[in-house]
Amino acid sequence: MSLRWTDTQDIALALLEAHPDLNPRVIRFTDLHRWICELPAFNDDPNRSNEKLLEAIQMQWLDEFDD
Repeated sequence: MSLRWTDTQDIALALLEAHPDLNPRVIRFTDLHRWICELPAFNDDPNRSNEKLLEAIQMQWLDEFDD
C-alpha cells in the first residue's frame, strides 16, 4: 500500500504502529511531518503537506490513540 497526504486515517494508523507510546497531543508539526515522510509506505511529495493536512492526521492519530 502506498500512502499519500490525503490518506489521513491510514497514516494515523501507521504512526500509531510506528510510535505506540507517543502521545499525539504533544507533538510538533515539524516532527509529525518528518515521521510521516519516514513511513516506509509513504509515497508522496513532502512539499505538498500543509497545516490543515497535518492537523487532520494528528486528529486521526489522536482518535486511534484514545481508543
